[in-house]
Amino acid sequence: MLMKINDIRISALGGTICSIWASISLGDLLQTVLTAALGTAVSFATSRLLGRMNKKAGHRKP
Repeated sequence: MLMKINDIRISALGGTICSIWASISLGDLLQTVLTAALGTAVSFATSRLLGRMNKKAGHRKP
């Protein structure tokens, strides 16, 4: 019985996902989530600070 191309792709994708899933630990996942949250907070704070600095400067153009 011949497998269709889509069946082969799904099988390969399933195997890849299972191998990745087995290699990721809970600690790695938690570290990734915390790093992403910290990066988001720093980015937000920086954009707010720059916005306030621009507002205080009065949008002066050189």
